[in-house]
Amino acid sequence: MIDKTDWRLTWQGDYLSGKTLYHRKWNARSSKWDHKHCIFCWEKFSAIDGTLHEGYATEDGYYWICPDCFRDFKAMFGWTVVEDTE
Repeated sequence: MIDKTDWRLTWQGDYLSGKTLYHRKWNARSSKWDHKHCIFCWEKFSAIDGTLHEGYATEDGYYWICPDCFRDFKAMFGWTVVEDTE
């Protein structure tokens, strides 16, 4: 388990503890929203080569988590995962 002093931990527990996350492919929701960042490490999600193209997101797609941070924090945050069919 990750140490509670890990540099990536800030205030995510306030809104991500016990949440259901959706494993999904990145999809820009509009021309003004062409990327997102992992809420823990700031790795970039987008359609551009060299960035992440899938990860874990809240149902509304507002918060995204990269596969590495998901693996590191899933036990600490108690997430449930749903495979997205979109």
